[in-house]
Amino acid sequence: MCGRYAASRRPEDLAGIFEIEKWEPEETLEPDYNVAPTKEVYAVLDRPLKDADDPRPVRQLRTLRWGLVPSWSKTPEGGARMINARAETVHEKPSYRRAFTSRRCILPADGYYEWVTGTQERELEVEGKKKRPRKQPYFVTPADGSVFAMAGLYEFWRDKTLPDDHPQAWWVTCSVITTEAETSPLAVAPAEGPRALADIHPRMPLMLTPDRWDAWLDPSRTDADGLRDLLAPPPAGLMRAYPVTTAVSNVRNNGPELLKELEGPEEGTLF
Repeated sequence: MCGRYAASRRPEDLAGIFEIEKWEPEETLEPDYNVAPTKEVYAVLDRPLKDADDPRPVRQLRTLRWGLVPSWSKTPEGGARMINARAETVHEKPSYRRAFTSRRCILPADGYYEWVTGTQERELEVEGKKKRPRKQPYFVTPADGSVFAMAGLYEFWRDKTLPDDHPQAWWVTCSVITTEAETSPLAVAPAEGPRALADIHPRMPLMLTPDRWDAWLDPSRTDADGLRDLLAPPPAGLMRAYPVTTAVSNVRNNGPELLKELEGPEEGTLF
């Protein structure tokens, strides 16, 4: 599951990290410490430039809307529900399989938020019988401070109610790929509480290590079986998790204070 994340890096920094060749200053986003579905987010992708004579893919930093709308959708209303795609089935689900073979991206983040789930509630959620309540939020981030590069997909959707020259005639949307949460010990665990990511939630965003970035973004790679090999979980022991204020549960709250590490869970919450 990935329902919220933080993304505060400047486009200039992302350009250096991902070797970006093209980005538009007018698309610059403000640092966002509480990214929620349907918001505009940064995405790294390899794609030929529009109206360019050169057909080669160009590494671009683009702003997309989080919540994928398949090209065949009649309306964009389901996008807010399609924020995550499961790594285990992304190659076969009608909503994602075309994007998986031709429109892949990286969604850069500082890390993601997850709300701890009690054991019984977690079992019910896995079985699809109950939606978990949100409780103590944790922030999960690379222990070494590097960028959290989430595997993603993007898609184009045409609003046929608008003329071709309308600025909102085309929607470009995206989804985060998730995988089973790590059961191995965290690189840095809180003094009290979860010792592994799986203790917080059974799912996690799939983080791509730098050695997989080029292959994942390469649009010439269209073999589903070969691409699925890139969805293997990252090496264990790269992440840390710590409790943060429950203020992050309200999407209207936004600021660096949301990332401040608490000494322990807030009173009245799990762990």
